[in-house]
Amino acid sequence: MCFASLLPVIALGLISFGELLSANEVQNRPDSVGVQNRIQFVDATSASGIRFKHVDGRSGRKYLLETLGSGAAFFDYDNDEDIDLYIVNAADLPGFTSKVPPTNVLYRNNGDGTFTDVTSQAGVGHPGYGVGCAAADYDNDGYQDLYVTNYGPNVLYHNNGDGTFTDVTRKAGVGDPHWSTSCAFLDYDNDGYVDLYVVNYLPFSVETSAWWIVNGVRTYCSPPDQFAGAVFHGEPDTLYRNNGDGTFTDVTKEAGISSTGVGLAVAVGDYNNDGNADIYVANDMEQHYLFKNNGDGTFTDVTLLSGTGYSEDGVPGSGMGAAFGDYDNDGYLDLVVSNAANMPTILYHNDGDGFFTDVSFVSGIGQKTLSYFKWTNEFIDYDNDGFQDIFITDGHLQDNIELFGDSTYPQQNLLFHNRGDGTFTDVSEEMGAGMSLKKVGRGAAFGDYDNDGDIDIFINNSNQTADLLRNDGGNRNNWLMIKTVGVKSNRDGIGTRIKVVSGSLTQIKEVKSGSGYLSQSDLRVLFGLGTHTKADLVELRWPSGLVERIRDVKARQILTVTEGCGERVEK
Repeated sequence: MCFASLLPVIALGLISFGELLSANEVQNRPDSVGVQNRIQFVDATSASGIRFKHVDGRSGRKYLLETLGSGAAFFDYDNDEDIDLYIVNAADLPGFTSKVPPTNVLYRNNGDGTFTDVTSQAGVGHPGYGVGCAAADYDNDGYQDLYVTNYGPNVLYHNNGDGTFTDVTRKAGVGDPHWSTSCAFLDYDNDGYVDLYVVNYLPFSVETSAWWIVNGVRTYCSPPDQFAGAVFHGEPDTLYRNNGDGTFTDVTKEAGISSTGVGLAVAVGDYNNDGNADIYVANDMEQHYLFKNNGDGTFTDVTLLSGTGYSEDGVPGSGMGAAFGDYDNDGYLDLVVSNAANMPTILYHNDGDGFFTDVSFVSGIGQKTLSYFKWTNEFIDYDNDGFQDIFITDGHLQDNIELFGDSTYPQQNLLFHNRGDGTFTDVSEEMGAGMSLKKVGRGAAFGDYDNDGDIDIFINNSNQTADLLRNDGGNRNNWLMIKTVGVKSNRDGIGTRIKVVSGSLTQIKEVKSGSGYLSQSDLRVLFGLGTHTKADLVELRWPSGLVERIRDVKARQILTVTEGCGERVEK
């Protein structure tokens, strides 16, 4: 079947998740500012049945390992059209023993707003010191598989298609032994199989771990001071090429990937619109890297030429999170990178000529984010007005910061509304009880878990209970969600560039794997259409190079598009 649509949400029995408009009300909907002011993020954690608490093994010894937290992934492992949730946990460390050993957890989405813990049945409760994760169908069998990064060897779980997974790490050859953080699947060579990029942090052991004493109080120390006078260096990242037979090959050196920074985040996107997936890596306290895909299996480091390695003042940041997104709808992917306190979240505007401009302060993001310790950042259109907003998780690194600083350990997360003129407004205080929570935010995943047409948020907090924030009211504006199924391209369509045109509103987004910080969001792509009742044009540029169009697509539906079924656009 070429195109398949889920019925409008009112027919799915999901009306309790958000107020839906009648046909008459759609025609008389208030402007987008009025809509976004009535949106509330509701803490739905308890009601959904999620009972997850992150455990990092802290005992007061201040191991740097404890500070990074863990991530999560929204992905549909059982192909029932409801996104499920995988949450990464850490583990005990010397000096701390849990009553019940912590493991990663898989929650199956029941389709009624609740989740069921199926970790044991699925076989994915890894007990290692987990950090991040990403999901994709690496063998094109129609089921999404799962990769988990750890302090220690990483793990690849193959989805068996019957609700269970098998650890195939050794067979696949992807058990990177370093302290890995973020990861992402991408088809960098456009051969129809997704490859894998793994970000690595630094050499570390609990035996040699160092700490600071500040005003007589033990605190976590920065990465350089972990080396006690030795040369400070990060670990090299790893790029694995998918061989198409269930195995991967480490091609980092031959591909020209030279990132040896203290890596925390990876973002994948075609920033120069040439049809190839480029890679951005955010590093901690060192310059970031932008690798341009040359289209021949190699990459070129264009960091300095692109202006994306430092802030506008030439200062290296802390690089916690990174994400691509076209916030001004000019057809080029921009870039947002989070930082620690006293540095802003950096918003890089893609100028379309290979160069990016730091617009953090002129956009209204910079000043507002200076005092926060920032981790995940992501572009999301939470109010479906057709302009991508920015969400940021916050929480200090030092758990005793109140003793010697003017900051706090738990912090409120931030949501910036895109005004459509290149500037943003902080609306965090207006978005309901879910956005008012003050916790120690780290990884976050984004997706429409209740299929009601707006983006919900899951946050994995450090050494605390997690939060599921349900978006109530974002679907008052119209929307269109697109799920891609590759044929010649990789099965998930990762890397597909989608353009949606509704009247004068034109948007581009890409199907992407890991993004933000340690996490992955739903592979389905949600477009806000504002007051438009249809998409005049949906254009897809698949990784295979095929460009095709679908015209006059009705709003308020989830549309599955299979490669090769649209109107072919000749090159």
